[in-house]
Amino acid sequence: MVVAPPIAAASLTNNTYDGNIYALYAGNGSLVPPRSSLEQALAEHRPAVVVYYLDDDTSSKQFAPAVSELQRLWGNSIELIPLVTDPLQDRPDQGPSDPAHYWHGHIPQVVVFSPEGQVLLDQDGQVPLDTINDAISEATGITIPEEFRRSSTVSINELNAEVVRR
Repeated sequence: MVVAPPIAAASLTNNTYDGNIYALYAGNGSLVPPRSSLEQALAEHRPAVVVYYLDDDTSSKQFAPAVSELQRLWGNSIELIPLVTDPLQDRPDQGPSDPAHYWHGHIPQVVVFSPEGQVLLDQDGQVPLDTINDAISEATGITIPEEFRRSSTVSINELNAEVVRR
C-alpha cells in the first residue's frame, strides 16, 4: 500500500489560517515576534514602522513580502513592528504609546513614526513600498538609494512571493 503525503492547503488567495505569514509567504520568520514594542521605540526616540495584520487574511498574506523587504532595506535603522490585531480588538486605548491608539480596524495598515513620535504615514491596504520608503527616509534622514525604488511584489508560486525592482 502506498501512502501519499498530505496535500498542503496553504494559499495566498484565501482567508484561512496557515501559520506565521512572514515565515510561510515571505520566507522570513524573524519578523514575529517584533524585537521591540512601540512603547520602547518611542521612549528611545527611534523611527518605527508598525504593520497591523492578521495571519488569516488574504491581504496580509499578500503584503508579507513587502514587510520583509522593509527589514532587508532598513535593517537596524528602524524598529519594524508587525502586530497581529486580535489582541487590539475591543480593548481600551491606552494612549499614544499603545498600538491600539493608531489602529483603524483595517488590515493591513502601516504607520510610520518619526523619532519624536510624529505619525509620518498612516495608510490602510497594500501600501506601495515607495510610499513607505519615502516616509521612512523622512523619519531616519537617510536618503533611499535609487536602486531600491520602483519595486513590486512578484509571485514565485502559490505560496511565495518576493519584491523585485521594476
